[in-house]
Amino acid sequence: MEVNPPKQEHLLALKVMRLTKPTLFTNIPVTCEEKDLPGDLFNQLMRDDPSTVNGAEILMLGEMLTLPQNFGNIFLGETFSSYISVHNDSSQVVKDILVKADLQTSSQRLNLSASSAAVAELKPDCCIDDVIHHEVKEIGTHILVCAVSYATQSGEKMYFRKFFKFQVLKPLDVKTKFYNAEVSVRHLTDEVFLEAQIQNITNSPMFMEKVSLEPSIMYNVAELNAVNQAGECISTFGSRAYLQPMDTRQYLYCLKPKKEFAEKAGIIKGVTVIGKLDIVWKTNLGERGRLQTSQLQRMAPGYGDVRLSLEAIPDTVNLEEPFHITCKITNCSSERTMDLVLEMCNTNSIHWCGISGRQLGKLHPSSSLCLALTLLSSVQGLQSVSGLRLTDTFLKRTYEYDDIAQVCVVSSAVKME
Repeated sequence: MEVNPPKQEHLLALKVMRLTKPTLFTNIPVTCEEKDLPGDLFNQLMRDDPSTVNGAEILMLGEMLTLPQNFGNIFLGETFSSYISVHNDSSQVVKDILVKADLQTSSQRLNLSASSAAVAELKPDCCIDDVIHHEVKEIGTHILVCAVSYATQSGEKMYFRKFFKFQVLKPLDVKTKFYNAEVSVRHLTDEVFLEAQIQNITNSPMFMEKVSLEPSIMYNVAELNAVNQAGECISTFGSRAYLQPMDTRQYLYCLKPKKEFAEKAGIIKGVTVIGKLDIVWKTNLGERGRLQTSQLQRMAPGYGDVRLSLEAIPDTVNLEEPFHITCKITNCSSERTMDLVLEMCNTNSIHWCGISGRQLGKLHPSSSLCLALTLLSSVQGLQSVSGLRLTDTFLKRTYEYDDIAQVCVVSSAVKME
């Protein structure tokens, strides 16, 4: 009859503990009215409770800290810290101790050990301590694998390992929307507005330390989340930037192409990279978290073969007095040259001054030209600038531009500010 030898017990003991900050202790107040049977008993017990705040006993507030009783939640973007201790429980000296800590995710395995060198020997009742840190960058199941190898006094090689599984949760829900700056239906500017909706989907409030947009090489960005009051920039969210659980906050940014890219009509088209959001927050007692989104992309608006943009136009003009605008015409084609003719058609309220049907000459691919035009209005109020026609004599194709912009027409007796 074959008998299996008993399993040998290890000389070393491994302990792994997560390092996290304590939380404020909260109590559940129990009160009653004075005419009830307990009278003032419950209130007196709360006043005598050392965990309550004097004068605010019936509120769920506390001045005492409590250590976490479990592993707790870990959120994406936070730093996972753990304390690893290997203790010699035996009465003999253990040699060549090697402690290794790996973090296994769904996509990779990371070595978190501070040192890869083995400890020469470990005496009885002594221990080897190590603290590991890792910024969590993936959601889902994570497994901390701690392996210990050593040699006994007789030279026997021993090895064991332990597994610690935990889930990484998503702390924020980020949604983005792009808006093209439209002056009218037919005229688009190069500015892009990005709206970022950030929702706290944890069960505790967050202090939003920073929410910024890092633009791509093609754009400059201006944050529109503050107002200027008496020369001081004040956040639109107030001085306390706390985001309560399940609350959503909207951030707005304006992006404008850099000059070297805006002048080249063929570059910014199709799908373009805008940049990425950088979000930094703090929770509980200052625990810090950080997330960066992937590169945000948008579909650039199409302008067809010829683009007409407005470079300068006054906001307010006088009735029946000439005013000037500056237009920019761009050949959006990257292959063919155009021979353009400009026609100006009067409307009921806006009248063009100058010669209609004039030759603009050849416009090479991805190049532009600027035109200074003069108009006058015969009707007061908000009037639309319309009636420009561009004809390419090579293809015999006409491009119509109506409702290019709006101007406010006032009586000349009204003083323009």
